[in-house]
Amino acid sequence: MSSNTRAAYGTTSTFWKRTPTFVPSTIEIVYSGESTSETTAQTPTEPKPAAPVTRSESPKPTPQDEGLEPLTSTSTSSFDEATPGEHKDIAPTDALELKFHTLLTSANVDIEELQKQSWKGIPSSQRSTAWCLLMGYFPLNASRRSQTISRKRREYKDWVRQTFSRGEDALDRSLWHQIRIDVPRTTPGSPLFQSPRIQRSLERVLYCWAVRHPASGYVQGINDLLTPFYFVFLATHSHEIDSLDDSVMDTVEADSFWCLTKLLDGIQDNYTHAQPGIQRQLIKMKDLVSRIDAPLAAHLDSEGVEFIQFAFRWINCLLMREVSLASTIRMWDTYLAEPDGFSSFHIYVCAAFLLKWSKQIQQLDFQKILLLLQKPPTESWTAKDVELLLSEAYMYKCLYHNSPNHYSAAGQKR
Repeated sequence: MSSNTRAAYGTTSTFWKRTPTFVPSTIEIVYSGESTSETTAQTPTEPKPAAPVTRSESPKPTPQDEGLEPLTSTSTSSFDEATPGEHKDIAPTDALELKFHTLLTSANVDIEELQKQSWKGIPSSQRSTAWCLLMGYFPLNASRRSQTISRKRREYKDWVRQTFSRGEDALDRSLWHQIRIDVPRTTPGSPLFQSPRIQRSLERVLYCWAVRHPASGYVQGINDLLTPFYFVFLATHSHEIDSLDDSVMDTVEADSFWCLTKLLDGIQDNYTHAQPGIQRQLIKMKDLVSRIDAPLAAHLDSEGVEFIQFAFRWINCLLMREVSLASTIRMWDTYLAEPDGFSSFHIYVCAAFLLKWSKQIQQLDFQKILLLLQKPPTESWTAKDVELLLSEAYMYKCLYHNSPNHYSAAGQKR
């Protein structure tokens, strides 16, 4: 990190005085169903090496191996007992969960307050409904919610029936073949996504989305973006996958389709021909890193390392292949609370992610740099590491977003 940047947020900086109220002085850790609080320093610090995470293996397809609440949660209520049109969220057990529960069950959800609270992380018990509201899928007005969601779920179910009623022979063979190849590769370390029932569901969602968005169609990487929705929506139910009622799976599938649609509506340029959205973001990221850490940028250039060689996948898959599913879900809490979180803010997250290994990278040659960046050492990352990454990204956004010499200068050179 350059001396200029360090000076910009040193102990005498007024940066923290300028941050909005939803960036707290204490970071509330919401991870694996637990909530703790840790005071953060006034200046960014390097994270201490985290102890390796020991995961217990389970022969059944559940999300437990990903570090979040398993499907077999303590909730004993069935899906049918949920409010019509909404997900069954688990009853609040602490102050933070109660705060979200009160907010989410109000007659008219205050979206700004929900964004403010969600930036710090959403309790897993309240996440499914919060995400649907933040995505713009669930109406904020409770009186309209049930009818609207029921209509959207029926609409998706009708599409599936029409699309697959004549069998696989009537499908676009090339498209269907690519999806059938990619789905088994989706989150291969998770038994949940190796379940045949889940894989068939993923295939239907991806195919229906692709044929309704011909400008982009299906692109490898979209399959990854679908998995957090399945995990979050399934985590509210207390049954194993194979024993879930068909109506529950239909609801999860439909809601995942609509949330994926909302997500991709904001970043569709990433997946159209030649993927211009990703190309623009790569240029922005390179310019941003050059301004924050000039020595790192110079070393990458001297070794012939192009940002497209490692950061293309970071943008295309939203870093999902670089961090765990648990970390991804926590990051998405913040992305959903940020304006253009999955596009603009994600670039600052990618820059912060790269800068974490700046010193190490500057000691490596071309081949070793790419090996590091294509498989960064995040296996032992904890919630604290994710929180620090998001905080650093937000700091860079405050310092460099709309800066007179930022982005515009890069645009003039082009």
